[in-house]
Amino acid sequence: MLTVTDVTARIDDQVLLPPASLEVVEGECVAITGPNGSGKTTLLRIVTGRLAPTEGEALLDGEPVDERSATTRASIAALLGVPAMYPDLTIGDHLALVHATWQLDAADVDADLDRFSIGALRDRFVHELSSGQQQLFSLALTFARPARLIVLDEPEQRLDGHRTGLLAEAVVTAVAEGQAVVMACHDHGLVERAARRRVEL
Repeated sequence: MLTVTDVTARIDDQVLLPPASLEVVEGECVAITGPNGSGKTTLLRIVTGRLAPTEGEALLDGEPVDERSATTRASIAALLGVPAMYPDLTIGDHLALVHATWQLDAADVDADLDRFSIGALRDRFVHELSSGQQQLFSLALTFARPARLIVLDEPEQRLDGHRTGLLAEAVVTAVAEGQAVVMACHDHGLVERAARRRVEL
């Protein structure tokens, strides 16, 4: 499914990512671990096609990943940083927009929110949420849309132990349903619970 071979990233003489390789198949979660500054986020940007590698290649089903490609966009759901949100829409409205965009059943909006225990917040605006609730909402948006590959950059940030457990359950369920997940992660408990393999940078 996803094959990343000896990719690097440099800006002039600054190395953002030393050579890294990764292979992911459907129905598994691979955790990317390593200290801050090791290139985890850069690798995920290459995996999603948001950054072209200086060297090496990242292929999805044998074709280069490219965020401008309709195939890449349809295949990959990613949470890299804070997603774009509309201040005049409730979080329920945001999920309804995702469902309309991907022609999903609008009745499943509640299930998408309940997956991360934020169903009771459906009528709130994003600015009314705590930082942890905002992170859960960002995860709900990411997991709501159809995708073969889910890419998550430190998804555990701002989450307490209970909420990290909800994230782990969502990842395990996605994998059981045949999706692949790649996540950069510092939480060893989350890695142990959700990932089949770990790649250290």
